[in-house]
Amino acid sequence: MDFGVVLQTDPPAREVVRLMVEAERRGFRYGWTFDSCVLWQEPFVIYSQVLAATSSLLVGPMVTSPGTRDWSVLASLFATLNDTYGNRTVCGIGRGDSAHRVVGMPPSTLATVRECMRVVKDLAEGREARLRDTVVRIPWVNGGRLEMWMAGYGPKALATIGEHADGFILQCADPAIARWTIGAVRDAARAAGRDPAGIAVCVAAPAYVGDNLAHQREQLRWFGGMVGNHVADLVARYGDSGPVPRELTDYIRGRQGYDYAHHGRAGNPSTDFVPDEIVDRFCLTGPAAAHVDRLAELAELGVDQFALYLMHDQREQTLAAYGDEVITKLVT
Repeated sequence: MDFGVVLQTDPPAREVVRLMVEAERRGFRYGWTFDSCVLWQEPFVIYSQVLAATSSLLVGPMVTSPGTRDWSVLASLFATLNDTYGNRTVCGIGRGDSAHRVVGMPPSTLATVRECMRVVKDLAEGREARLRDTVVRIPWVNGGRLEMWMAGYGPKALATIGEHADGFILQCADPAIARWTIGAVRDAARAAGRDPAGIAVCVAAPAYVGDNLAHQREQLRWFGGMVGNHVADLVARYGDSGPVPRELTDYIRGRQGYDYAHHGRAGNPSTDFVPDEIVDRFCLTGPAAAHVDRLAELAELGVDQFALYLMHDQREQTLAAYGDEVITKLVT
């Protein structure tokens, strides 16, 4: 299993760079950030600094969306970083949540995400792509490589991932949900004539190493609220007795709305509806041994990477605990 760290690009940017450098030193292979450039600083500017300060870390957004940048700009950003630092980027992409909603845009359709993945990958790897009825190619790309990893929860999104993406990002560490979603992605890949084993699987969730479980839950409750935004969309589409597992849908019944001003932050007041059970299922809490056990279970389900959301009050301690007590037991 590989390991990644996920940060928000809060100012100052040098702190993001410092933590990414420390993560690489501790054995993390991927450095991800949120991509919501009204709520946080523009990540691609910071990626250049991270890549310059590290030697092998792979970086990218978790996740970008089709609606925040022109697709030619998005492809050129990745291609420029890869040309400068040697193909060390990966593109996580989804329909768009905070980046869209804070500027009054709805999430993109799955058809748009699918087309964006194709166009951006082709352009970033030096091939021609049709963009708004015009054939475009970036002429200076030579040997570029960009994997497209798509995030999603619902049946149609999971089918799109299996049919078109290079990787699957599941923002939830519940083994029951992982089993269902990974199975759906693999089934779709087989039906499309693709090798299911060729699709990387990344589980992304907050992790907090320590013994004060009550405090950990309060620090990580925000994650259930963030996931709840996507689940609410699924319930609106499929109903609460549709194909989406009840493990994912039941808890949002008490959801009353969501304030993006506190998105992804400990103490988010919009997440009072999230019960302790959801925090325990969706996140990794407790001592390091409990993290190892959960991650071993996820690895058995086919998870290739665990990406650790590091948004709480013990970031340094959790990074150190993972480097000393978790990664060494699970890295392949």
